Amino acid sequence: MEITINRKDNSTVALISGEGIVIHNVNDALDLMANVKYQEFDKMLLRKEQITDDFFELKTGIAGEILQKYTNYQMRVAIVGEFTGYNSKSLNDFIYECNQGDKILFKGSVEEALTALHQSET
Repeated sequence: MEITINRKDNSTVALISGEGIVIHNVNDALDLMANVKYQEFDKMLLRKEQITDDFFELKTGIAGEILQKYTNYQMRVAIVGEFTGYNSKSLNDFIYECNQGDKILFKGSVEEALTALHQSET
């Protein structure tokens, strides 16, 4: 895993790159957030493929637990990927609701995600 920086004006976003799953569970998510916060970032961008599939099965509770912790610690996150392939109304509703705010975002492209993260400041 590698963390690179994307800057626009006074805004910085930590881009998480690398192959494989970075977040397998809640502890991995907290470790990643601590690493990003230690480097003094409060926004990060992840790809859907870097997160365990269990995250997208809402009944596991992993997504809610992780995103609640990120929200509590004021970490803004954009998850980039193709989400229309999921045949879950609850997941689609969850993604829609998240995208109504500016703390947790699900976007189709890196460009969309960066634009959204850089636009609104917390």
